[in-house]
Amino acid sequence: MKRSRLVLASLLSAVALSLAADPVAAQTSVSAELINHLNEKLLLVAVPITLLVEGILIYTVYRFKDADEAKPTRENRRLEITWTIATAIVLLFVGVASYGVLASEDIAFEGDEQAVAPEEGDVVVHMDAFQWGWQANYPEENVQLSSTSPTVVIPAGQDVYFNITSSDVLHAFHVPKLGLKQDAMPGQSNVVKTVALEEGTYQGYCAEFCGVAHSQMYFEIQVVSQDEYQQFLDEQQSDGSSSDLEPDADVVRAHDEIRA
Repeated sequence: MKRSRLVLASLLSAVALSLAADPVAAQTSVSAELINHLNEKLLLVAVPITLLVEGILIYTVYRFKDADEAKPTRENRRLEITWTIATAIVLLFVGVASYGVLASEDIAFEGDEQAVAPEEGDVVVHMDAFQWGWQANYPEENVQLSSTSPTVVIPAGQDVYFNITSSDVLHAFHVPKLGLKQDAMPGQSNVVKTVALEEGTYQGYCAEFCGVAHSQMYFEIQVVSQDEYQQFLDEQQSDGSSSDLEPDADVVRAHDEIRA
């Protein structure tokens, strides 16, 4: 029995030490960093509890496997008070840790389009979802992308606001690796904010089933340096992609062809 307890204690200690080590992997965005750190904190609590419960279960099965008749348990107030307090402490920890993340504007930005007051250098991107594609534009720069599966370019290290809307049914804007997700609702503007930290290209898609061509609703978020971002805007404006932000003719045509 002492050997079994020693093995269990060693296993718990190894898991606790591995979870306590702070990973050095780079985070793709401030939003992803907040979410991943919260998951690590919750895992730090969940794994030891899971191992403890499973250890007790295995010990109980082994200890009483040859018992002829089950005996009723006796009242143990000290034990009941202990696990009640322990449960309350765990729930308090989870609640405080979760609130600290959910209260961040990089996770739950409060307000609609009118609440966005970008400072110099900040980026605002409107993403209008429709069956079955996306219309992306930069209202501050008067630039509209013509593709129904656009590649949205944003600068690294800068506040970026995505204003999410829908022109028909319920959709959802989702970029998993950047930790971004927001509903696209008809007649409503939902804003999600982040700061991208790692340059690269990240896949985005609609995360709400919206019809027969739902699987075609892809887009990309390309994170680049500030100089490359400015070059992108200059190229879009010089190519005539800027407009009064009316729906692009190619977008409307593709939309009508898909719906037909």
